[in-house]
Amino acid sequence: MNKYSARIIAVDKEGLSTISAIVSGAKVLITDIKYLSSNKVFLLSIERTKVESEQKDKKINSIIRLDFVQKVRSKNIDQSNKDLVLELIAIDYLKNNQDYEINLIFNNNAYIALTTETIEARLEDQTE
Repeated sequence: MNKYSARIIAVDKEGLSTISAIVSGAKVLITDIKYLSSNKVFLLSIERTKVESEQKDKKINSIIRLDFVQKVRSKNIDQSNKDLVLELIAIDYLKNNQDYEINLIFNNNAYIALTTETIEARLEDQTE
């Protein structure tokens, strides 16, 4: 049996695109989104399909961690609805002067925009 466990560190556009492709379609509970402002860390716990292996139907829990986050904005997300489940469609970014804006794009025209000093994202599987 293939016991591949993802651990991807992205520091550029290609790495971020790889993570985006792997997590596309992942389910995210609103309560599993955390911003630790004093540490400049943004965390997202997701349930995703294991698309990078032969087990295409297998669901796995993973963590997306983004570092050096200075500011977080969201749109079309009801943060008071603790039962809200979002579907992560893609992760993209823009270069804005000296900073980057990393966008987490969800279903229903919802998104979270992260202002960061640099691109540093990690995807780590939590269950096998």
